[in-house]
Amino acid sequence: MGKVSEGEFRMSQAVIPEEMNVYQNAEARFEVAASKLGLEQGLYRFLKWPSREITLYIPVGMDSGQLEVFTGYRVLHSNVRGPGKGGIRFAPDVSIDEVRALATWMTWKCAVVNIPFGGAKGGVICDPRKLSRGEMERLTRRYTAELADWLGPERDIPAPDVGTGEQTMAWVMDTYAMHVGQATPAVVTGKPIELGGSRGRREATGRGVMICCDKALAKLGMKKEGCRVVVQGFGNVGSMAADLMQKAGYKIIGLADIGGGLYNEKGFDVPQMIDWVYTQKKPLQNFPGGGTKMSARDVLFQPCDIAIPAAVENQITERNAHQVQAKILCEGANGPTTWQADTIIDSKGIFTIPDILGNAGGVTVSYFEWVQDRQGFFWRESEVNERLLDFMESAFDEVVRYAELHEVNNRIAAYMLAIDRVATALKLRGIYA
Repeated sequence: MGKVSEGEFRMSQAVIPEEMNVYQNAEARFEVAASKLGLEQGLYRFLKWPSREITLYIPVGMDSGQLEVFTGYRVLHSNVRGPGKGGIRFAPDVSIDEVRALATWMTWKCAVVNIPFGGAKGGVICDPRKLSRGEMERLTRRYTAELADWLGPERDIPAPDVGTGEQTMAWVMDTYAMHVGQATPAVVTGKPIELGGSRGRREATGRGVMICCDKALAKLGMKKEGCRVVVQGFGNVGSMAADLMQKAGYKIIGLADIGGGLYNEKGFDVPQMIDWVYTQKKPLQNFPGGGTKMSARDVLFQPCDIAIPAAVENQITERNAHQVQAKILCEGANGPTTWQADTIIDSKGIFTIPDILGNAGGVTVSYFEWVQDRQGFFWRESEVNERLLDFMESAFDEVVRYAELHEVNNRIAAYMLAIDRVATALKLRGIYA
């Protein structure tokens, strides 16, 4: 990893973001990468701002008979390299800044793995755990109906995110199909396989995390067998990453979900943990013989070789970054490390796999799903995984090459690679007046 140059230091001094504001964090990294690339002013301004932001007020008839109005958002950051692509998040703390940041990251993420999409993101302020299935369906369908003119396989393609899943995507797809009057499976990804979903999609983000960890070990000359891994977050990404990595020979010694964490140097039986949490619906912290109980955040700071934050943003901050004891930090979540924490992580010599590379396996297989839907021809799971490996390994190599060439850390290198690709496409297209 390269040292921070004076130019970068001056730049970071100029735009110190509010630490917990994810959009300002994304912006600050963009600023540094753009300045390193010498991006011309006009392109800089064009790429800095989202293309379109929509705020919706969504009326939903609740089971109680009352009418509730929910606030929702959809942000399209860029469609320079292809249609917008990005999840729909249902959570109580959704904000326009968060959705804007996630849409921006999606643009860079798609460019890093070199797939023909731009970034988008959606969200609704609600607590899905407090909504019945019927209320979730009505909210999803009304949200989709309000956005029907903006969505489409060539416009903007949603996917699942926090608080949404395969069933939510099935409702989005059906609602959109009713509006356009024809079956349109390619309007969403992350659907059930029976409705045109892709094999391997569910495991894709976790598999991408593992591929990046494999590459980092090879780069650093470390062995996989017995390599100690801590995973914070036990949703789709964390549970799949932990499961796949244990099967591949890694030793999973720390796990956490929203209810708290466990640390056990002997390692966990991850399939048993998945059964405990998902089939038996029991708290992760109550897992028999689970080791030392601690908060979900503290798990990240235990001794290990690889730390994988795969929960939510802003977990590693200026206040706790010095406590990270891993050799490799692989970001399975979006924005788990703040701008202020980056410098501390760098100074400790930790090899970072940034989120726009580390968790790009999901959007890569979403791209494969979109391709299969448009062809009406579906691939074997082994083909999906083989192609994912190809895309992720190439992206990893490109980012590391950029980091070494420009003497920057992997995060700034990933941003530079992404911005360069989008800026090149924009210059080739020109501006339609």
